[in-house]
Amino acid sequence: MTDVIAAKPRRRFSWEFLGVAPFILFGLMFLVLPTLYLLGGAFIGRDGEFTFDNILGLFTDQIMAAYWISIRVAGASSIIGALAGLAIALAIIRGRLPAPLRSAIMTFSGVASNFAGVPLAFAFIATLGRLGLVTIIAKTVFGIDIYRAGFNLLSFWGLTLTYLYFQIPLMILIIAPAIDGLKKEWSEAAASLGAQPWQFWRYIGLPILWPSFLGTVSLLFANAFGAIATAYGLTGSSLNIVPILLYAQIRGDALQNPGLGAALALGMVVITALANVLYLIISARAERWMK
Repeated sequence: MTDVIAAKPRRRFSWEFLGVAPFILFGLMFLVLPTLYLLGGAFIGRDGEFTFDNILGLFTDQIMAAYWISIRVAGASSIIGALAGLAIALAIIRGRLPAPLRSAIMTFSGVASNFAGVPLAFAFIATLGRLGLVTIIAKTVFGIDIYRAGFNLLSFWGLTLTYLYFQIPLMILIIAPAIDGLKKEWSEAAASLGAQPWQFWRYIGLPILWPSFLGTVSLLFANAFGAIATAYGLTGSSLNIVPILLYAQIRGDALQNPGLGAALALGMVVITALANVLYLIISARAERWMK
């Protein structure tokens, strides 16, 4: 009796991976390889030898102050932007506003969330600068000199206010799907049991939105922490944040130490990566409620 050995079917070559090949190639070229380059450069001294001096240089007073200012600006703009964006999103989605108004706000949010850099800096200077339109109107019509009262666009709060222009719309775009995920049956069930609207939000709505809110705050933080064009166009070198300090290093105006510049960039990558990882973890937990 002859044993018949069934041949295992050969796996057919799949071309489906070609659909994601451009994304993988893009990620390797502009994310993985530059990060590896920074990782290597951060430990290379001016003489080309391995050293820890660049990493230790991050703990000098000037650089630590730059990191602290950057973290404060990113933190303030992300928290304020998240709270304002959440309120607006709740108003247009759960507030029974006309559908055309919601469509208009969402469309504007999509445009405004990507409007940054030098044009945004110029727009704020033309509006709230010392000779800006709003500044002149407030002074001549209402007799209010906002700069004499202590406001300064080229300051911590001025930069934070400018960042809010794209932070709030970005929050609206990200949190809107989570608000849409709040099932109508939940509020109806709470109302049938005698719960007031504030009780529904206190015990059901906000706890469900809380993971999405925290995740979006971390994403907004990463978005603001790495922004440079808007800050440089608005304040120049008057506000010593990390991206501007790094830009000065790239141009060779200040530090003139490529290894320390790589260490600066590596520190930014680490902080931004932590914020994005936190966003992914929290978002994964938030999706459980939306299924």
